[in-house]
Amino acid sequence: MPQHRSMYRIWWTWGLGSGLALIVSALLAPSQSTGAGAVGPSPTCNTKGTPYQLKVPFGLEDDINGFIPDNNPLTVEKVELGKLLFFDPRLSRDNTISCASCHKPELAWTDGTKLSIGINNQLSTRNGMTVVNRLYGRAQLWHGKMSTLEAQAINPLVKTVRMGMPSTDAEVAKLNAIKGYRDRFQQIFCTDVTIDGVAKAIAAFERTILSGNSPADRFDMGGEENAISESAKRGLKIFQSKGRCTRCHSGFNFADEEFHNLGIDWDTANADLGRYSVEKHPGTVGGFKTPTLREIARTAPYMHDGRFATLEEVVEFYNKGGIQNPHLSNLIIPLGLEDQEKKDLVEYMRALNGEGWQVTAPTEFPK
Repeated sequence: MPQHRSMYRIWWTWGLGSGLALIVSALLAPSQSTGAGAVGPSPTCNTKGTPYQLKVPFGLEDDINGFIPDNNPLTVEKVELGKLLFFDPRLSRDNTISCASCHKPELAWTDGTKLSIGINNQLSTRNGMTVVNRLYGRAQLWHGKMSTLEAQAINPLVKTVRMGMPSTDAEVAKLNAIKGYRDRFQQIFCTDVTIDGVAKAIAAFERTILSGNSPADRFDMGGEENAISESAKRGLKIFQSKGRCTRCHSGFNFADEEFHNLGIDWDTANADLGRYSVEKHPGTVGGFKTPTLREIARTAPYMHDGRFATLEEVVEFYNKGGIQNPHLSNLIIPLGLEDQEKKDLVEYMRALNGEGWQVTAPTEFPK
């Protein structure tokens, strides 16, 4: 068996100072808009953060520096703050919904429902996407409206059907009323709570949620012949050829980060226009982001409307060539897969379950 690299690579976030030095949070320029009731940065503040050691599982892109914004380097303190904010239901209007309500770690950072549920049991219009490997993502959400994880972190806070806060200023004021959060923000950002700091902290935490070192990785990249079953090996061949899966689910994260019309919704009276609502380009009508296939066996239900409960249903949908409509992607055609080929393809996708994303939720929050 060939030698292969360690199952994890550890990366520090680096920056340039008077030489190569570890970036510290003191280098961050705090937002000029701090929000209601917030105290701005102290001119003498020079708090330093501890560089965060991110473990990159085998099979993923090792060099992460290009995926982390220069204005939001990872530090231990910021990631920990982001984790607290992510799981804290007090970020919602009625203290019942947190980010983790729709992105549960035990469900590979999804919620297991067709449509995500917000405050007052309100339903959103789309299925909740996993947070796994969004470090490597470009535009966020099914339609890609948010260009960064920082922008996406703010989005659900003020959405009526999600966390329902009336404004970002109201969110900042609510968090500033909690001394434990004010103290942490002063330590990390040298300000009281700001919406910019909330966004950076949550995004920093989300960038640490990675999945790799799957049986499929160990077979395909690591040369471990017994890492996956014979059925999964056949499924890999179908995935790369007859199944046409790599047309969209490509690269180490099994996602091209593009938007494609599969015909979902076009069998209903109200088709979701998807990417078109952002770009207003005719070629994007009904286009939705290609999700990663990592942890796909754990993130049911599937598609942006959550219509499919199983991977078998998804494969059958693609096998039939999607749903015909004037804007259907030319990548979607009938596949003609035999029953055993469908089973093998599902078996391979199940082998994409990995490790690195498992996180224990906090049991206590700042007071």
